[in-house]
Amino acid sequence: MNATAVTVFHRPADPAAFSAWLDRMTEIASTAEGFIESCRAVSDDPALEPGFSTTFGTERQVNDFLDSPARRRAIAEGEKLGFHRKSSDLVVDGGLPPPGVGVFQHSVAAGKAAEFVAAEAKLVTLSASFPGFEGVALFPCGDTGRWFTVLRFRTSQHLADWMRSEERAAALPALRAELTEDFSVVAHTTPFGSTLRTVDGQTRVTPTWKVAMLVLLVLYPTVMTLSRFLGPVLDENGAPPWLAMWLSQIVSVALMSWVLSPAVAACFRWWVDPIDGARWRVSALGAAIVVALYGLTLLLFASVKWLHYWDYN
Repeated sequence: MNATAVTVFHRPADPAAFSAWLDRMTEIASTAEGFIESCRAVSDDPALEPGFSTTFGTERQVNDFLDSPARRRAIAEGEKLGFHRKSSDLVVDGGLPPPGVGVFQHSVAAGKAAEFVAAEAKLVTLSASFPGFEGVALFPCGDTGRWFTVLRFRTSQHLADWMRSEERAAALPALRAELTEDFSVVAHTTPFGSTLRTVDGQTRVTPTWKVAMLVLLVLYPTVMTLSRFLGPVLDENGAPPWLAMWLSQIVSVALMSWVLSPAVAACFRWWVDPIDGARWRVSALGAAIVVALYGLTLLLFASVKWLHYWDYN
């Protein structure tokens, strides 16, 4: 999945020099591995912030670019010229954005770009009156009609208060009038596979039964493996059963939360997505694959005696 790095800047005193400097940033990005495109935020309206985005094939490639010596030198040169970043770099890859940050995708009707920017600026002016507001950057993606907005509040609660507000609901029809389809929030996926998306003004989330199936798919082999290899180590070091179980659960939860479940959720993103995976054929196919994997793990632990934790002595 593509990953995009977004950098927001304070409004420069010399827009022409800032534009020339962004040309240099584009040249640097274009020579990096996996580069796809770069975009500049629309900032003619005072409500919208200057920004620069670069899209790469993978999250690793976008982070390699952000950490590259060439980019660091360019950023340092820009700061000497007065081009200061307003926030830390944001990497958007379809996962969970940082707290307080909302990323929205738009499909703007042909010939409606100016009207869309004006409607977005009015919406930003409204959001700026809410507590915790920090800024908005609006990016066009080439000539495709696809745009995305990065909205920043101080905390997740501040963002949620704005998203649920009556003021926002009243202003959205003017924004939607310039779109070919309703905007959507970039999908938020938790470590355990639950994905949240907002489409056509409605929030949709992965069905609980799919999340439960993925949790079981990861939980069973994790517990079996830890019982076989970690359990004996704890026993040999004199840990009483109640403590050994607690320590084993800590390792199990850590592995599932930060390593195993995110990896499995990424593999099944096509299935857990509440929009793309909602069709019954997709749901049935994913469920069948998971059940087949259940069978393989059961066969593995049933037939390989070396993995039998109850026989390790």
